[in-house]
Amino acid sequence: MSLAVAAEALFVSPLQPSERPTPAEVEAAIDVSLRSFGGPTGCACWLAAEYGEHPEVAAERMRWALELTTH
Repeated sequence: MSLAVAAEALFVSPLQPSERPTPAEVEAAIDVSLRSFGGPTGCACWLAAEYGEHPEVAAERMRWALELTTH
């Protein structure tokens, strides 16, 4: 799985940075998001919608998602 796909799936997951998720929780959230949102394309569509509706918080959330998926 590519870094972009993993980060997008984590972005649309219900996990929150304040939860300080473990690597196992991050992996599980990514898997659930991919199944729930119809795969990588569905996650990308939900991510785009969030950027459109909440641009003030979306960039920070994506930085968080990228940070967790690169470790």
